[in-house]
Amino acid sequence: MLKGFLTVSGWTMISRVLGLVRDQLLAALLGTGAAQDAYQIAFRLPNMFRRLFGEGALNAAFVPLFSSLLEREGRDTAQRFASETMSVLLSWLLVLTVLGEIFMPGVLRLIAPGFTHGDLRDSLAISLSRITFPYLLMICGAALVSGVLNGMHHFGVAAAAYVSFNVIGIAAILVLPPFTGDVAHAAAWGVTASGVVQFGILLYAARHAGMRLRLMTPCLTPRIRTLLARMGVGLVGSGITQINFLVDTIIATLLPAGSVSLMYFADRVNQLPLGVLGAAAGTTLLPVLTRHLAAGEVKAAHHTQNRAISYALILTLPAAAGLLVIAAPVMMALFGHGHFSAHDAVLSAQSLRAYALGLPAFVLVKVLSPGFFARGDTRTPVLVGMGTLALNFVLNISFMHWLAHIGPPLASSLAAMVNAGVLAFVLRRRGALVPDPALVRQLAGMMVCAGIMATGLVGLGYTPLGRAMEAGPIMRIVDVGGLVILGVGIYLLALQVLGVADMRQAMDAINRRLRRGRTA
Repeated sequence: MLKGFLTVSGWTMISRVLGLVRDQLLAALLGTGAAQDAYQIAFRLPNMFRRLFGEGALNAAFVPLFSSLLEREGRDTAQRFASETMSVLLSWLLVLTVLGEIFMPGVLRLIAPGFTHGDLRDSLAISLSRITFPYLLMICGAALVSGVLNGMHHFGVAAAAYVSFNVIGIAAILVLPPFTGDVAHAAAWGVTASGVVQFGILLYAARHAGMRLRLMTPCLTPRIRTLLARMGVGLVGSGITQINFLVDTIIATLLPAGSVSLMYFADRVNQLPLGVLGAAAGTTLLPVLTRHLAAGEVKAAHHTQNRAISYALILTLPAAAGLLVIAAPVMMALFGHGHFSAHDAVLSAQSLRAYALGLPAFVLVKVLSPGFFARGDTRTPVLVGMGTLALNFVLNISFMHWLAHIGPPLASSLAAMVNAGVLAFVLRRRGALVPDPALVRQLAGMMVCAGIMATGLVGLGYTPLGRAMEAGPIMRIVDVGGLVILGVGIYLLALQVLGVADMRQAMDAINRRLRRGRTA
């Protein structure tokens, strides 16, 4: 499990670095104007369906069924089930894709009502969306085949294939503009081409692993019906998240031109700690909690839940504090090139601060939800999610006129805080969350240490390191890198001095684990 986790994490990190390069190119070549807004909307549409049908509910329901069939009934049965699933999935998505291509102007009226009919953003968004929409078909098929490979414990190829999205995206932005006429269309064609390549790579890898998937006549067999039934709850849960995302997108299009782009680049930075820490904490906690509860080890389950909260927040709190203080230098160092001006960096940093405010809450939702899932309760998190969806909508409407591009991120952060608070309250009331003195002491200490780090970063802003906004491209990176390194040093020193965590003991444990790995 550890080997698979490290493999996936390594490829994920490579993909994120390449994604940053791709976003830097988009920022430099398109800035935050109408073309960037149109492209971001064109990409969000298929990406939203991918998260809903591909990587979310489908894989959560498919992988356990496929793994069980592979273990109990053998490769042939599992292969047929995977082929049946792929045939049903692709047939349905093909119909959806064709309808989307035909009725794209109407679809854009729904998700981007702020784009004035017939203006540049509107016409460009329709054109780009028709190019990117087939990505939905390819990437959902790729997500299914990735689930097949994961079910067979072939984690490396499944994770590596997604790197091709950014590789092809970068190549398209650099190579295709002379042929497509502009960067936006080149980037759109890169999205669809990457879906074809990912699907092809994964199909080849599955065949090489002995799993020959083929298209069949779509049929709702008993196993497919079981799969669809299990997908139901997941679709509701994923649907709430995507509707939340859609609400933010709709509100963003009603704001001044460029707002969609400003929030996109801010969210890309915020997603680094959120994606790594939140996903890792939730994924690793669920099976451990389930095992303790199945064995009747209630105290051990409480201890595990507490330690998961502690481990997640010990990194999330300083990440949030750091982004709140040095958001503008970070945005300037990462994206301040070409058409992305210093003014754009300042505005995008305002959105980033609003996102960072809710970062601990977003991660806590990931850590608290397994407390329900491990006890067989999938209903409560969905109901709480529906309530926070309504809250997010109300806050978005309230903020949009006087906070502009800060409104949707702030609404999402406040809704996440309420979500985490309600989940914690319900778990506590049911006796499923029992904070021990160590957790309370650690959380208080972490907040103090994060505050000390933030104060130190404010002070460093008056040194030469605080001149990133005025410095050249290379010195910006040097200055921000120096701020990050010193901020981390201040935080770790504060943890050690205040006794919140013993850094020497942690390093000794890491070294012992590394030596054990080399010996194995």
